[in-house]
Amino acid sequence: MKLNKYAGVFVIALSIFLPAFTNSNTPKETVVINGDQVTVGLNIGNKAPEIKLNDPNGKPIALSDLKGKMVLIDFWAAWCGPCRRENPNVVATYNKFKDAKFENGKGFTVYSVSLDKDPKRWQNAIMQDKLSWSNHVSDFKVWDTAPRADYRFSGIPFAVLIDGNGIIVGKGGSVRGPNLGMLLTNLMKK
Repeated sequence: MKLNKYAGVFVIALSIFLPAFTNSNTPKETVVINGDQVTVGLNIGNKAPEIKLNDPNGKPIALSDLKGKMVLIDFWAAWCGPCRRENPNVVATYNKFKDAKFENGKGFTVYSVSLDKDPKRWQNAIMQDKLSWSNHVSDFKVWDTAPRADYRFSGIPFAVLIDGNGIIVGKGGSVRGPNLGMLLTNLMKK
């Protein structure tokens, strides 16, 4: 009988205190896409949070400017060895799929978000690694970069793949190495 009494107290305590420790009471932003309400968030099927930072010439580029394309949001830095080792794969994938037609997107591009603090080093890495797409952005705040709060990553390289409507279709390891090419192949128009 004692066990049941404690179990009951535990259940009551959970029902009182658990909502304070979860996000269930936090209002979530929603947007309407093709008549459907979609939550802005980080899960597969969510609308990716907006990012708007400056390119190397100081021109702002918003993630939403790339609407209609499959986009790899790639968080990286010139000083990051694993990022630099991943860049040849990203370049090869970009070259292979940049003109492809997908179920929900025409063409593939990369939106590179740099966590650098040195603009020259960043621009040199772009040239050295032959990152030929034009969507390179940074605010030069390293780990304090504005998108980090929205995308909640703790290490780089970190990537998220979105479709032509900005819906997350892959993230993390599913969009790294050969996995990125396999996922893009599966998302192509049949």
